[in-house]
Amino acid sequence: GDTPPPPKKKKKKPLATRQHSQTMLNALAPVLPGLVGGSADLAPSNLTLMKMYGDFQKNQYAERNLRFGVREHGMGAICNGIALHGSGLIPYCATFFIFTDYMRGAMRVSALSEAGVIYVMTHDSIGLGEDGPTHQPIEHLSSFRAMPDMLTFRPAGGNETAGAYKVAVANRKRPSTIALSRQNMPNLPGTSIEGTQKGAYVIHCGCPNGKPDVILMGTGSELELAYQAAQDLEKEGKKVRVVSMPCFELFEEQTKEYKDSVLPPSITARVSVEAGTSFGWHKYLGFGGKHVGIDSFGASAPAPTLYEKFGITKAHVIKAAKEVMA
Repeated sequence: GDTPPPPKKKKKKPLATRQHSQTMLNALAPVLPGLVGGSADLAPSNLTLMKMYGDFQKNQYAERNLRFGVREHGMGAICNGIALHGSGLIPYCATFFIFTDYMRGAMRVSALSEAGVIYVMTHDSIGLGEDGPTHQPIEHLSSFRAMPDMLTFRPAGGNETAGAYKVAVANRKRPSTIALSRQNMPNLPGTSIEGTQKGAYVIHCGCPNGKPDVILMGTGSELELAYQAAQDLEKEGKKVRVVSMPCFELFEEQTKEYKDSVLPPSITARVSVEAGTSFGWHKYLGFGGKHVGIDSFGASAPAPTLYEKFGITKAHVIKAAKEVMA
């Protein structure tokens, strides 16, 4: 008989990081008996149900999904209590990232009180689309990056989402905010759990001698734009380094040697791309760098239309790169 052809390798299809987050929670649930949590009435959108468990309620105390209802501040406060009780439980809670505006007091108390709550925040940018500017976070990433003792993650793809959860679960005295996308993105070559644990790392370097002409930095769904822009610029003979920056706080905790190896001080031609405010990026961009993002409120339209309208595109990253190299 003929030998059957080898099975075709399945190409991993692009997924939203909220879907990767669901995978992580459901992988962690059986091995972390203390993991408990839920959503402020958005579980089907946040994708935060532990599928092998039911709802924690009267006479069902072995179940682990908490139905908080639409009360974000109360949800954060309950999770603080669970974290600080000292029973070994690991609480997580979820809503749309924009609704941290209702929960900020509780989140700040997490950071202040060394309560390792995991905040699973989906719909992290204008990429959520038609819900419009009332639901589209702009300044939120930079505001949580500014909060003392809060780890703020914006992962790109499955590897970085796994890395964010690995750090968040291990940090029992520091809360984590994990900002996750509604829209799909690929798992880019070079992304890793190990890199995520360092906060920022090189995912691509088209410079054999180690000295790039320009550094493109990105997070989350926009890391793909930096990666694609690098491919195009390299076809024009430029040497391009792409740096993923899923967690500023972890990067700041690395040695000076490591930080300089990722972002060499001698390379001042730098571009950052993130569907959020430029505020906070200038520390890494310097005076000569450019941010491709959004410093205004969003609008109601499908995500691709919004990215085009606000100029968060591969073409704009390439244009910015050429300007900073000039």
